[in-house]
Amino acid sequence: MSTSNSPEKAPLALIAGPTASGKSDLAVALAQRLEAGGRRAVILNADSAQVYADLCILSARPTPEDMGGIEHRLFGTWDGAQPCSAADWAQAARTEIAALHKEGAVPILVGGTGLYLRTLLEGIAPVPPIDPEIRATVRAMDQGSAHEALGKEDPLAASRIAWADQARTMRALEVIRSTGRPLSEWQKRKSGGIGALVALHPLILLPPRAWLYERCDRRFAAMLDGGAGQEVSDLLDRNLDPDLPVMRAIGVREIAGLLAGNLTADEALAAGQQATRRYAKRQYTWFSHQPPKEWLCSESENCSFQDYFVSLLRQTS
Repeated sequence: MSTSNSPEKAPLALIAGPTASGKSDLAVALAQRLEAGGRRAVILNADSAQVYADLCILSARPTPEDMGGIEHRLFGTWDGAQPCSAADWAQAARTEIAALHKEGAVPILVGGTGLYLRTLLEGIAPVPPIDPEIRATVRAMDQGSAHEALGKEDPLAASRIAWADQARTMRALEVIRSTGRPLSEWQKRKSGGIGALVALHPLILLPPRAWLYERCDRRFAAMLDGGAGQEVSDLLDRNLDPDLPVMRAIGVREIAGLLAGNLTADEALAAGQQATRRYAKRQYTWFSHQPPKEWLCSESENCSFQDYFVSLLRQTS
């Protein structure tokens, strides 16, 4: 995920970080400043929960008031019955970014899904479809057994994947078993990335963890008070496959337990807050280590866009 600020390339701003870190408000402030300087700006969602129409409250999707008069795209675009993969989102984002650049606008990517951003900027590996039987066998394994098997069949992947990272472990194992080649070999053939084609202006938000977790707790409590229960009830009424991403979104399982009478209100609140904090922790770790070192990072509780998008604002002044 390289950074290129060539004035000959069209600009692409990127604001990423854990949930509740203040990304959306900062993106709106940046967009408003760009538009005040005579340059149209459009915010593009890069969050894997906010893509679903079914998850307005639980994904903290910006309200019309939150949008501050700035156009937002790729929010609530997918129906929950249709999973949105990183490749699906990247294709949609590429289309939007190309169209906005043709119109002379500045796209601002905002989100906390690192895989989405990586796929967009670096491209995707041409891994053939996984054999269904192999996938079923791998996905039925417990994490410990899967990681141990990966260590024998693809030692390089196992050394790079944390013991508790179930999703990446299962993916690497099913790829080596289905294709006979390690995932790292396929990833060397990535194509379709736009990182080298744009002037990227990235910023990662990594505020103090205690501050972030307190915001996570307050946000989930506000969701429960703001209609998240009805949102989950409506989602459950659709009888969707429980393995769909929309059904595994943070808060759905906890609130479903409350609606079924398996959890009290206090228990659902505590469980949802804990799940949100754990998700934020995983995102925090990813954004602390995965992006290129040259990407700017703010560790402040109150980040000011003027301090980090100087070159972008200079180009539009």
